[in-house]
Amino acid sequence: MKTNLSGFNNDWYEPGSKSKRIFWYLINELVIKNTLIPSSGLRKYLLRLFGAKIGNGVIIKPGVNVKYPWKLTIGNHCWIGENVWIDNLDNVTIENNVCVSQGALLLCGNHNYKLPSFNLIVKPIILKEGCWVGAKSIVAPGVCVGAQAVLSLASVASDDLEPNFIYRGNPAKKIKVRYVSTV
Repeated sequence: MKTNLSGFNNDWYEPGSKSKRIFWYLINELVIKNTLIPSSGLRKYLLRLFGAKIGNGVIIKPGVNVKYPWKLTIGNHCWIGENVWIDNLDNVTIENNVCVSQGALLLCGNHNYKLPSFNLIVKPIILKEGCWVGAKSIVAPGVCVGAQAVLSLASVASDDLEPNFIYRGNPAKKIKVRYVSTV
């Protein structure tokens, strides 16, 4: 069997009205992704205006790209670094005190390589309390990063990460226990 993209059809996928998506695309390009606008407050305001749930003390750096803010929840005191791409075709939940470092990619969608039509697959992502997604790392569809877990620099999480461990590589492998000082 060979791939035949002429049969691709994702009519079943409806992330929001066409007008809402177009308007968001313009706001995202002009403000959210714009590295010349330093204001985290303006980014949060516009994301909330489009349905994102964002807690207190959140910092959203310039260059961030959000596919659909109405599918985004960010808890309190989170940091979203420069050029993070939240490709949230499904829900992305970021709990409290989470750091998503610069250039990280949260990917909720993929394609079914087993079908000739390469159909779209979407699954949510959950980043639990206190975890850290390192710079240039990738979190795949359906992954839950456990509380206090660390996904090290340029690593790929294609499966759930257990709480309180440090992971590294592609695919990410458990390296050691993460100890967080109480001082």
